Amino acid sequence: MPSPSRRAMLGAAIALPALALAHRPATAAAPFRNDLPPAWHRFRIGDFEATIVSDGALPLGDPTQAFLGVGAPEIEGMLRSAFLNPREATLEQNALILNTGRQLILFDTGMGDSMGAASQMFGPTTGRLLRNMRAAGIEPSQIDLVCATHAHCDHIWALVDANGNRNFPNAQVAISEADVRFWTDDANKRGPAFMTAFIDGAKKNLAAYRDRMVMLRDGQEVAPGVTALATPGHTVGHHVFIISSGNQVVVNTGDLAHHQVLLLRRPNLEFSFDTDPKLSARTRARMLDRLATERHAVLSYHFPWPGLGHVAREGEGFAWHPAAMNVTTLG
Repeated sequence: MPSPSRRAMLGAAIALPALALAHRPATAAAPFRNDLPPAWHRFRIGDFEATIVSDGALPLGDPTQAFLGVGAPEIEGMLRSAFLNPREATLEQNALILNTGRQLILFDTGMGDSMGAASQMFGPTTGRLLRNMRAAGIEPSQIDLVCATHAHCDHIWALVDANGNRNFPNAQVAISEADVRFWTDDANKRGPAFMTAFIDGAKKNLAAYRDRMVMLRDGQEVAPGVTALATPGHTVGHHVFIISSGNQVVVNTGDLAHHQVLLLRRPNLEFSFDTDPKLSARTRARMLDRLATERHAVLSYHFPWPGLGHVAREGEGFAWHPAAMNVTTLG
């Protein structure tokens, strides 16, 4: 057994490296990466395999310029109460890819780069769908059908590339005839400044698929297990899609509501990009009431990533309850 003096010497020897480390000056830390991992999330809807792929964040800027019908203090109060930035409304773009076992179906395409500088009208964070698809193991050439909720830029502008070539060379495009007519008509280039770009973009992207379009019909299946439901107002031909397999249902709501707080707590607010704001508000209130009553799972294109959750009644409006990220099934 070591003597007391030897024990003291051993203890000092052990302490010396730690003491030196404690007084060692800090060296260069790892640099910030400033990049993001591929954004995709996979889960099941009955017998179907579903993958949500992000097209990136879509910043709207000042929320008081986009959400209309109440004063700025109320908008600010609703956002602050939800711990959100009252000066900046940022939406997500959650595109669904559904593998039914027979078909691979993409719902909406994101912004893409087909329109050059106009493709970045909401900033450089959009246009990531194709790279995130590939990161999820899905090639654009595998897509059999693109279901477009409507013909706005952030939903169809990735149908083609900058040269007008089809990004989904083997796909048909399902979309409402009303939206095709409206958003390819130069006579509608009036009103808000964005109308010209939206129409030019729709004309370019839809023209490449003119011989392979499927016109949506309200209440009818566009593919086995996928039913289109007309929800006009945001655009004249906006549709949501009810996806059903086994005993599970997920409603892909597109742009029924753009914000998980503002347009759920106050569904009668108007949104600046709506074609018919008052009709859009009525449609939104009716459909949110249905979703809350039927308790179906919801996939919202613009709600926080990955856009999965449920709608419930709360006060005079509704509340968003996001799904846990570790779920493998919804229903």
